[in-house]
Amino acid sequence: MEKGKNLKLVKKIFIEGEIEALTGLHVGGSSTGLSIGGADKVVVRNPVTNLPYIPGSSLKGKMRSLLEKSLGLIELESSTKKENGKEVIEWIGKLCTDPDQDVVQLFGFPADEKKASNKYAPTRLIFRDAELLNKDKLEALENTDMYCTEIKTEVSIDRLTAKANPRNFERVPARARFSFNLILDIYDVDLESRNGNPSSQSETRAESFVMLISQGLKLLEDDYLGGQGTRGYGRVKFFIKSIREKTADDYKSNNNGREAGEYTKYFNEFITTN
Repeated sequence: MEKGKNLKLVKKIFIEGEIEALTGLHVGGSSTGLSIGGADKVVVRNPVTNLPYIPGSSLKGKMRSLLEKSLGLIELESSTKKENGKEVIEWIGKLCTDPDQDVVQLFGFPADEKKASNKYAPTRLIFRDAELLNKDKLEALENTDMYCTEIKTEVSIDRLTAKANPRNFERVPARARFSFNLILDIYDVDLESRNGNPSSQSETRAESFVMLISQGLKLLEDDYLGGQGTRGYGRVKFFIKSIREKTADDYKSNNNGREAGEYTKYFNEFITTN
């Protein structure tokens, strides 16, 4: 964004639906050193309702990471540390901070970076916390171990001593359903034509944002959400029930907005009427 240029919010796009856990889901993972109800690793819960939920930060972080990997934007940095008297090289992935990349404009940029305000507009994509929807169904299950969750015992084997180390993970059972709400802010600069950029696959940055969101959902469905994903946890499926928009003028006149038909085509495989 050019220095000194005014930034105008044109509209907000609301993408609403549900997330279904196809396998047990473990989001949380903080360990206090105390075993709560037989679980060494517990899920994150709403402190008011005590129901498990998926933090918006978990969805945002996972989707951004997958998109940046798929676009080849993760920069590897190496550092050297000593282990048992030997130097070991440790590789760390650094998130992309290039303002010319749409994924950076979509998900945001650290506020403490130098000259950020000269190049970056505000973060476009908002992730709401995903609240549990089918509480009654989970409460009625006979084989759950804690409130609306199950305990899964994992055993790790020390490959040198062959000693077994059992650990208990709390999981939200498969078929649990959560709310899914994204809000995409579109500014005037996002609607400017990109015809002069031959490397761009979209006519505007706004179109690119919507394409990235759709791509991110597909990547996440074929990956996992939360912890222990390489051992079968965290497979999810997205269902989109509505895509609506409200313009800046709608807020002035107290209108409820309308269906955002121009963006529906990017989410056809996720859209459901159930």
